[in-house]
Amino acid sequence: MARAANQKMKLLYILKILSEKTDEMHCLSAQDIIAELSAYGVCAERKSIYDDIECLNCFGYDIVNVKARSGGGYYLASREFELPELKLLVDAVSASRFITQKKSRELIAKIERLAGPYEGKQLQRQVFVAGRVKTENESIYYNVDRIHKAIQDNVPVTFIYLAWNIKKELKPRHGGKQYNVSPWALTWQDENYYLIAYDDEEDRIKHFRVDKMSHITERTGESRKGVEAFQKFDIAEYTNRTFGMFGGEPEIVTLQLPESMIGIILDRFGKDVDIRQKQDGSFSVRIEAAVSNQFYGWLSGLGNKVLVVGPEYVREGYINHMKKILDNYGQEA
Repeated sequence: MARAANQKMKLLYILKILSEKTDEMHCLSAQDIIAELSAYGVCAERKSIYDDIECLNCFGYDIVNVKARSGGGYYLASREFELPELKLLVDAVSASRFITQKKSRELIAKIERLAGPYEGKQLQRQVFVAGRVKTENESIYYNVDRIHKAIQDNVPVTFIYLAWNIKKELKPRHGGKQYNVSPWALTWQDENYYLIAYDDEEDRIKHFRVDKMSHITERTGESRKGVEAFQKFDIAEYTNRTFGMFGGEPEIVTLQLPESMIGIILDRFGKDVDIRQKQDGSFSVRIEAAVSNQFYGWLSGLGNKVLVVGPEYVREGYINHMKKILDNYGQEA
């Protein structure tokens, strides 16, 4: 009975064999395919192989017959993804901090199976670009799924937010307090996944790192809040102005810098920033940024060619930020 059931799946087995064992440089003859089928308990004759290949081609699979005295036969010519596309996917998985090492290996192994048996080896060599700091929270994949479902169901969620302690352990913040928010979007920033949500208690938009969220639960029977706030909300603008995804008051900041640094501003804030040339040859740019220590840190990384022109409180805040850093070194000296 089992053998008869296998016979009914002969077409599927042929497709599996061609997918896993052939490419442009490696063909299987009809006799080779018959031998491979026998390993699955499927009997076949040469003529039936020809008919099956024709049937698969008619269905849409690109199976090529190479006619040669030696090395000829059939191979699966077209696949869902090309090798360069798969390499990009592998690199993205390897570089993603929010994907754990264990899950990275599992995903890359699945991506390899999308390539041919020999091209897949080229993807294995790509794995060694990883070597990056990875999250340790295996539940992030389920967190993302739960958040997407809550957004689709239009319901708020509760969760416990985690933080690292001195023992290098992720533990609940604020004594295990339950956060109540209305999820609206997910964004990928600074190599981490973030939930953009409306905080029901503080009545404002906030963001949370998904890999530090635990015990996410839908609040069934309720509807999300913050509809009006998100009608005019631009996620791209929000993430661009929020440095390191640390909060801060949004402000229009005017900077003065040389032409050689215009590209840095455009890369960070986009092409909509206001840029004006001054008489001395420098440029004045107006950006919208969340003013915080992280913003000041970003500014200091640009060096002494960038000046904060205004507002005055931002200029003074930047000066005080730099003075505090110098004071610390002065105390050590």
